[in-house]
Amino acid sequence: MTAMSAMTPPDVPGHDPSSQQDPIDISVVAPAHNEEENISALVGEVEAALRPTGLRFEMVVVDDGSTDGTRARLLAQMLTRPWLRCVAMTNTPPGKGNGQSAAFHAGFRAARGRLVAVLDADLQNDPADLPAMLDLLRREKADMVQGDRSHARQDNFIRRIGSVVGRKFRLWLLGDTIRDTGCSLRLMRREIAIALPLEFKGMHRFIPATARHLGFRVVEMPVRHRPRVAGETKYGLGITKRAIPGLIDLLAVRYMRNRRRPVTSTEVAPPHAGPGSERTPARAAEGVGA
Repeated sequence: MTAMSAMTPPDVPGHDPSSQQDPIDISVVAPAHNEEENISALVGEVEAALRPTGLRFEMVVVDDGSTDGTRARLLAQMLTRPWLRCVAMTNTPPGKGNGQSAAFHAGFRAARGRLVAVLDADLQNDPADLPAMLDLLRREKADMVQGDRSHARQDNFIRRIGSVVGRKFRLWLLGDTIRDTGCSLRLMRREIAIALPLEFKGMHRFIPATARHLGFRVVEMPVRHRPRVAGETKYGLGITKRAIPGLIDLLAVRYMRNRRRPVTSTEVAPPHAGPGSERTPARAAEGVGA
């Protein structure tokens, strides 16, 4: 038996892997903006990857301001898949989304699993890598597994140079040694997902570095990378669209990281507290508030 299969009892015929009576082992979160040509295939691939594991799972697709048929196709899929959920971003700019960071923020708070897996909705990440990531997480006693596509990408010269420069700056300013921080395919404990300050634009690029700074153990794993076969990329290239905003975000993360303070706490009780010393709310005086 693998470490992964030891997590929960095997699935049984007819069992809903997201049953409310049982805790959910893993939530798969996927932001989507105008991915109508990819979303149905993605849902099928996630189910094919996770159902054989015996884990109780759910999938949360975050519709980030789609103007095509993405949501309609999701709703159709949900009729026969009770483990599939759709979270729709609100207050999005006309014809646009609020971006990956905001979509992750919403999806992570909707997720109910002990573990949260993340991938893009464009089919470039392969859900078939998730079982191996689950095994690695348990085998290494890690808190997060970050995907690394660097061995599989066929980028042009400009993008390769940009990646090298970006890694060097993250290393110098944050001490970040993660090779492919831009890979969305990752698996983490839910407490990491909830702690990430993703309400700020661009913070999704610093998820592994932030997790490490919060004291969690992050390991890397080579994953597949597939070319986009349908739809259009949502991210630009070049100095003005990626390099300069990325550098500004990096400097902001460095500044805010130095200002982070521990927020852990514990409640204390009077010494030698005996029976009946439990803290209870005060009762209103008779007639008050009537």
